[in-house]
Amino acid sequence: MKKLAILFSLTLGWTSIGFAATANPVGDAAAGKGKSVACGACHGADGNSAAPFPKLAAQGEKYLLKQLRDIRDGIRAVPTMAGQLDNMTEQDLADISAYFASQVRSGGQTNPELLALGEKIYRAGVPDRKVAACIACHSPTGKGNAPAGFPSLAGQHPLYIADQLRAYRKGYEDPAGRTNDGDAMIMRTTAFGLSDREIEAVSSYVAGLK
Repeated sequence: MKKLAILFSLTLGWTSIGFAATANPVGDAAAGKGKSVACGACHGADGNSAAPFPKLAAQGEKYLLKQLRDIRDGIRAVPTMAGQLDNMTEQDLADISAYFASQVRSGGQTNPELLALGEKIYRAGVPDRKVAACIACHSPTGKGNAPAGFPSLAGQHPLYIADQLRAYRKGYEDPAGRTNDGDAMIMRTTAFGLSDREIEAVSSYVAGLK
């Protein structure tokens, strides 16, 4: 039981710890479509972007709202998003999140040469380095857990996923990295135990999940 608790506390979740404490407005997808027009330049009108921008289509609404809020408030630094959300209200962010969450995500592909290693890490982690399995938070299909705020990874651009894992790994020791995974440091702890090759492999693997 103790080992199981550790597994779930360290799982590969781009988490929303502390998010529940913030009151969230109810998003309106129809209103969000109009408010997201500018987003389409990088992320695609329906949220299916071309690399290197992340696909937002079918992403969990709760996760999207947290990320938009963190970027707007300077908690998560994304240079390409600088100024984009400065004048957005909580309702605006909720509406945009609802719109993209309602879209269908396009598929991706796994590099066959990385399949075995990527699947092993995703499903079993790296026990000798205390890297937990990604599957616990992101589900067997890679679609995440929307109510819990764990994001969907299936079909995402592998380069984007790898960049985020490296940013979390850097954030374990350097605040200049990505640190918006909460005080529990779930993603930073997990990414810190992964090599560059392992990050490349697991990122490629989830890109091909459907």
